[in-house]
Amino acid sequence: MSKFRAVLFDLGGVVFESPMAGFAHYESAAGLPDGLIRRLNATNHHSNAWARYERGEVDRAGFIRQFEAEALAAGYHVDAVRVLESLKGDVYPVMKQALVRLKSAHLKLAAVTNNVEPLASGRVDTQPFLGLFDVIVESSVEKVRKPEPEFYRLVLDRLGLEAEECVYLDDLGINLKPAREMGMTTIKVVDPESALATLQDHLGVPLLEPSSGVG
Repeated sequence: MSKFRAVLFDLGGVVFESPMAGFAHYESAAGLPDGLIRRLNATNHHSNAWARYERGEVDRAGFIRQFEAEALAAGYHVDAVRVLESLKGDVYPVMKQALVRLKSAHLKLAAVTNNVEPLASGRVDTQPFLGLFDVIVESSVEKVRKPEPEFYRLVLDRLGLEAEECVYLDDLGINLKPAREMGMTTIKVVDPESALATLQDHLGVPLLEPSSGVG
């Protein structure tokens, strides 16, 4: 039997479509350099506008002012409202199926996300889906964010498990590193189906249809 008792999922870019596609669409429409928003978010990543908004240190208006100022300092005029509108992606059907199967296999599920507003106040269409998770830890509620180690310890405390009993999926390597150092098994998500193929190998739980061609 697998030693694992829980699976932790980042949301954006793992369970939901990545906001990077939305960022790229806005950049193209506004005539901005490809990847600009991601570069802004990676600059001073503990104290920039995005980090402060995800920790609830500034409100929406404060984020907009700071983010646009950061963009202007880099030489670009950016509409922060349009950037925020790029965040809402659809759920990957293959991930929803996998979560249902993991739940049926009696594994604990945790959603671990950096976000700018609580999930409870977000889209109505995702609320039943979020009910699949035993634990939801989100930066906008907890005032701590990935990759800060306190975030991961909070998740483990809520699950009542040790790091070695958990597998964690995220699309950003910077967020996986602290979890791996704590003892979690980590999977970087580039493609959802490939990541799930790796996860099912770890768990011994079928998560993909044989016709997916992945594995």
